[in-house]
Amino acid sequence: MHMVMSGKMKEKIRTCIPGLDDLMSGGIPRGHVVLISGLPGTMKSSLAYNILHNNAKQSGRKGLYISLEQGRDSILEHMAGLGMEHREVETLVSIVDMGYLRLHMEDKAADGESWINIFKLYADNLHNTTEYELLVIDSLPVLELLGKMDDRRNDLFHFFGWLRELGVTTFIVSESSEDPRRVLDEDFLCDGIIRVKKERHGQDITRQIMIDKMRGSKHNTGLYTLLHEGKEFQLTRAIGQ
Repeated sequence: MHMVMSGKMKEKIRTCIPGLDDLMSGGIPRGHVVLISGLPGTMKSSLAYNILHNNAKQSGRKGLYISLEQGRDSILEHMAGLGMEHREVETLVSIVDMGYLRLHMEDKAADGESWINIFKLYADNLHNTTEYELLVIDSLPVLELLGKMDDRRNDLFHFFGWLRELGVTTFIVSESSEDPRRVLDEDFLCDGIIRVKKERHGQDITRQIMIDKMRGSKHNTGLYTLLHEGKEFQLTRAIGQ
């Protein structure tokens, strides 16, 4: 059963990562648009798929993963290597890759219809047929490139607004700025930001995670080490914290 919070509290969507939901008073408010932001190699896509996979497995929630750069077979192989076999949730989680989308969009794009509008139509149609509750878009830089966003902030404002109207909880895989002091347009426009990064300790590299922003939910902003050993992600307090 899905947990519905009483009063004015929104239903919470769990990340299903032990310890992480506790940092957000139980999870992410339903309907939020959340960035999973970091540099390459920080397991952003794996985190996003983990949320879909385990929500389907544990709560029966339906999810849609739209990949704009990595092929479907490659995604399935990678996630299986992390202990997340797609066959366990294949009736609940749909994975669509860019090759499939392009195959169905080329004719309309040739007629002059904007790629973003075609993307929205496709996601809307899938929402009507599958009734997915969780959506992953991987990734924002590729979406921008294909969408040819001339007025970036205004275009993202309308796109994020459309996602909220869709009525699902959205996770967008995003690239973080090399300069930690630089705030990007999407940082202002989204409802939440989960940041992941890599740190070197001698010859070892660790991944770290923090909840940088989460509207409507009291959250811990501490830095934690993100581990993946065996079949699930785990959190520990970051070294030196």
